[in-house]
Amino acid sequence: MKTKPMLLITGLVGSLVLTQALVGCGSGGSSASAKPYPLDVCLVSGEKLGGHGAPYVFVHEGQEIKLCCKSCLKDFRAEPAKYFQKLASAAGAGGSTPGQAQ
Repeated sequence: MKTKPMLLITGLVGSLVLTQALVGCGSGGSSASAKPYPLDVCLVSGEKLGGHGAPYVFVHEGQEIKLCCKSCLKDFRAEPAKYFQKLASAAGAGGSTPGQAQ
């Protein structure tokens, strides 16, 4: 008799886990409305994108950001305002580099 309630609880928990997993995958809409990244270099290091493999791409505050590698993400997250300013000045100047590599 105890197996029926256990199966019901297991089924409900499994459904909740699956629902949460599918909801977490719904991040595609945010990148569709993001402003495209205008540069062909990494915002952090200044290296050409694609030089060491596929760039690391993500959206931050509605702006698509491309980095040469995931390692640069730590620097970006430490000072996002600094890199947004760098992006704005490089995009406004029409240049392809946001500055010298650090």
